[in-house]
Amino acid sequence: MASARIVIDPAFEVGSIDRRLFGSFVEHLGRCVYDGIYEPGHPAADPDGFRTDVLDLVRELGVSTVRYPGGNFVSGYRWEDGIGPRDQRPKRLDLAWHSTETNEVGVHEFITWAKAAGVEPMMAINLGTRGVLDAIDLLEYANVPAGSALADQRVANGAAEPFDVRMWCLGNEMDGPWQLGHRSAEDYGKLASQTAKAMRQLDPSVELVACGSSNRRMPTFGSWEHTVLQHTYDDVDFISCHAYYEEHEGDLDSFLASGVDMDRFIESVVATADAVGAGLKSSKKINISFDEWNVWYNVRDKEKNTIRGIDNWPRAPRILEDVYSVTDAVVVGDLLISLLGHADRVRAASLAQLVNVIAPIMTEPGGPAWRQTTFYPFAETARRAVGSSLRLTLDSDSHDTDAYGEVATIAAAGTHDPASGTTSLFLVNRDHQASSSIEVDCAALPGVTVRSAVLIADDDRHAANTLEQRDRVTLSELTTCEIDGNQLTIELPPLSWAALTLA
Repeated sequence: MASARIVIDPAFEVGSIDRRLFGSFVEHLGRCVYDGIYEPGHPAADPDGFRTDVLDLVRELGVSTVRYPGGNFVSGYRWEDGIGPRDQRPKRLDLAWHSTETNEVGVHEFITWAKAAGVEPMMAINLGTRGVLDAIDLLEYANVPAGSALADQRVANGAAEPFDVRMWCLGNEMDGPWQLGHRSAEDYGKLASQTAKAMRQLDPSVELVACGSSNRRMPTFGSWEHTVLQHTYDDVDFISCHAYYEEHEGDLDSFLASGVDMDRFIESVVATADAVGAGLKSSKKINISFDEWNVWYNVRDKEKNTIRGIDNWPRAPRILEDVYSVTDAVVVGDLLISLLGHADRVRAASLAQLVNVIAPIMTEPGGPAWRQTTFYPFAETARRAVGSSLRLTLDSDSHDTDAYGEVATIAAAGTHDPASGTTSLFLVNRDHQASSSIEVDCAALPGVTVRSAVLIADDDRHAANTLEQRDRVTLSELTTCEIDGNQLTIELPPLSWAALTLA
């Protein structure tokens, strides 16, 4: 049995937790939009065609922001196609996912849905096949009250009030050869800077995200961020990170330590951004928008999810519909621990995606919606992680992995909310063979008690929730924890995630 010792003290903070850390992502991809959030003929559809059962689950999930409309999709998107009367909107071929886009849902519908869901919209603009003019046109349409051609067009289309979108992504994964309009860091940096300057001339209050590397394994990782920020440092607020993880060739130990890779990714990007800032003699800090992250079985299922043929452009095909296991839920919990551990610089993040496509929520056309296993660690972390992220002292046994070398067996994050006086603790046992014992020194929390404690674990690590068994995996109560004076002792089963709230 591995062991770990943790000291938790609200006096030692990483930083405040921005609620945008618990964002998600809706892309026109597969069944995320159509048959996902939007299905007019469904018994639970509201007058706008949005599934109210999905809206209920989105609220339960605790999502704060939603990035839209892509993703790879945005690099070929014409936003004007999705406004005005639906029966006059054109059907387009989406080259990113080899599908037909009907444009039944566009910017108006998304804003309507976001308001119903209680989430902040985060818009991506097309810098793949378009540029500065189209970006400021969309911004004018969305944010200017009235009195200009595009603002008045929005009013005529039924939205008298501006959409007031604050956060904007300057393109998507522009370092990726798969991206429409892919270009060098030098060329993208110049375009992003020009676009950002123009957008701020129109609306100085917008918050802008420059594209970072598509993943840490890109051959240009590091140099891409450096070059892009050399051009955009004074123009943007964030640089993006994207990362997806899956179990490769049975290497479970490395998969369970995915949070280690995320830690290294974040720390590398922060170091690069700060180096650029130092070189520019700037006191400004560029923060991170980790606006795509999740478990995604991309390598394993790539062929299954690839659509081909010039005569084959399906509408809302069933692609990227990963079924998530207990193992995947534990890894998602570990990645959330990594994001909390860097809350001082990761000020926004988006679980990709929200419904059906590598998502915590699944739907069946005309049928039910249900929670995947990954729903639970996200929802519990979003609900419990309030206030500030704490700098824990963690001394854990370790073990070897093929991908990341020696890693701590126990991963942990803590948060404290001065308003309620509650402290939360998030834990992962990365050992898939043995239980782990954890001692938590709570001397800085006198009179502490365990208000609630929940667990994700199962004797079958492949257990999942499906249409046939929608509640096969749920949260259970963590009963193996007790307090003696200032000492909290916790035993975690193998391959498990837990969340505790102390009061």
